[in-house]
Amino acid sequence: MFELGLPSKSYDGFPVTSLLLLAPLFLAFEVWQLVMSERYLGIKQIARNGDPRSLGLAEITAFCWSTMLMLYVVWMFSLLLLPFTRIHGLGLLAVLGTGFAIRRNTTLKWVLVILTFEGAVRVGLLISVMAIAWRRL
Repeated sequence: MFELGLPSKSYDGFPVTSLLLLAPLFLAFEVWQLVMSERYLGIKQIARNGDPRSLGLAEITAFCWSTMLMLYVVWMFSLLLLPFTRIHGLGLLAVLGTGFAIRRNTTLKWVLVILTFEGAVRVGLLISVMAIAWRRL
């Protein structure tokens, strides 16, 4: 059995790991990502035919966003190591891959719609992971 982090109590033989306690951080990141998507790809940008690449994302914002995305993907893969969150990890990775594949083949007008739907599905999966962590405390 893998033990990632410090186990607190055992529930059905599997400890609660500190890995699950990162879910609220990634939930906050998802909300922030949805706000940023609306800012750079929102209705106002679409109406004036604005290109989000010309808006100039601040370097620190781009660095934080990229770093969080990489950590998020590593966390998704690490969820596969725990038997009771394996399906959530697979779901998060499937949504990420499917959303990326669809986004790269659409016009800019549809990217916001796809990002919003993708974010909503990921938020639901993250809330489910947090519920599992809460029940196992």
